[in-house]
Amino acid sequence: MSERAPAIVIIGSGFAGLGMAIRLKQSGFHDFVILEKSEALGGTWHDNTYPGCACDVPSHMYSFSFELNPGWSRMFAPQPEIRSYMERTADKYRVREHIRFGSTVDTMEYQDDARRWNVTLTDGTVLTPRAVISGIGALHIPSFPDLPGIERFQGTTFHSAEWDHSYDLAGKRVAVIGTGASAIQFVPRIAKEAGELVLFQRTPPWIQPKPDFTFPRPVRTAFAKVPGAARAFRNGIYWALEARAVGFTIDPRLSLPQEKLARRHLEKQIPDPELRAKVTPDYTIGCKRVLLSNDYYPALARPNVTVETSGIAEVRENSIVTKDGEEHEVDCIVYGTGFKVVDALNELRVTGRGGVKLQEIWADGIEAHRGTTIPGMPNFFMLLGPNTGLGHNSVVFMIEVQIQQVLSCLRLLQESGADALEPKPEASRRFNDRMQRRLRRAVWNEGGCSSWYLDDQGVNRTLWPGHTFEFWAGNRKAKPEEYLLTR
Repeated sequence: MSERAPAIVIIGSGFAGLGMAIRLKQSGFHDFVILEKSEALGGTWHDNTYPGCACDVPSHMYSFSFELNPGWSRMFAPQPEIRSYMERTADKYRVREHIRFGSTVDTMEYQDDARRWNVTLTDGTVLTPRAVISGIGALHIPSFPDLPGIERFQGTTFHSAEWDHSYDLAGKRVAVIGTGASAIQFVPRIAKEAGELVLFQRTPPWIQPKPDFTFPRPVRTAFAKVPGAARAFRNGIYWALEARAVGFTIDPRLSLPQEKLARRHLEKQIPDPELRAKVTPDYTIGCKRVLLSNDYYPALARPNVTVETSGIAEVRENSIVTKDGEEHEVDCIVYGTGFKVVDALNELRVTGRGGVKLQEIWADGIEAHRGTTIPGMPNFFMLLGPNTGLGHNSVVFMIEVQIQQVLSCLRLLQESGADALEPKPEASRRFNDRMQRRLRRAVWNEGGCSSWYLDDQGVNRTLWPGHTFEFWAGNRKAKPEEYLLTR
């Protein structure tokens, strides 16, 4: 069934979708809908409710620049607090009235004659907007390892992003697979409950101390009452985080102080030399995501916790067998294996101008012009698209820059009287070639590790190669000469 066409469809109600909606309203665009597959807003901060779930970017930076929150309780906010902030912000700017919950997009097809998109939902509803803005993010499709025999396992299994709160871990024999950003938050919590916990580690992460603390009431009062106080604090955090990027983006050798900090943290928290050797990375810091924790290493040193590094050979009905032949009896398997970041974009069912599918455009790898638009995809915009992720600062900053870029494109359409806008292939090629030249020299390619930042060909399709102020300077405003306008 078809219905009245909104001018703009936004997909997702996480930080990207909410920020886009608010800025659209403030810019005079009111004819839009937000399609949200869940029954509540928040995106990844709605989905992830595992024990210990919190942000690893300081709260004052992990929020909208136009909606500072002086009341953050901690330097690193827990998940319920971030979700509450998003709810309040949606209500304050009255974007909730634009959200259609329980609306999952099936396909998006551009209609050349009508110069509109057909956005088909899984319930058969078809919307026909002039523009589509994807705010789906990268962290929403859980990644599961291919474990031989997993179908035989008779215990309970779940992913950290789909936590089974009905399952009582107390006294159970628990296997945790993965040692990424989620695992280092939930392992310390569940290690206290589990009878035994076996952590299956493929590659140890670099971990630095987490400078977390509760904001005293007088400080929160000052943030709320003293003009400019919260803004100045946020700015200080921004530049401190930017300083971390020097080693990542210029020369990995400049990260030596960061590595020394992590090594000292490890040596201080794990005195046992055998365990310490197991969890010491053999690659350059920054090659994988640098994690922050004060309680992960002590959790690994608990008497009921074992760190297993020999790899999984097979899963049996009630156990996991490692490649060295050791069998671990387990009642439950918890996956801390992250998300399909590159695949999340590649699995989009989008057909552009001339019936060309997105997968055909991306046959040689996913990419976008300035992280946001794609040749052959008129009036199609991606927030947190290819190469807009970060290893050192807040992606909310990147989202806000991209929102400015999208608004700039929409104004260009209005002012020119054109029906459709897309980047010129040669402009997109120049941008991406220049960016990939930088990425090839960066720590993510040269640091001696494999990570979810890289695609199957070893090309970084995920991260921005420089400082965020570079992205802001070059990408917040559409350059008319880089775009094709169709009237």
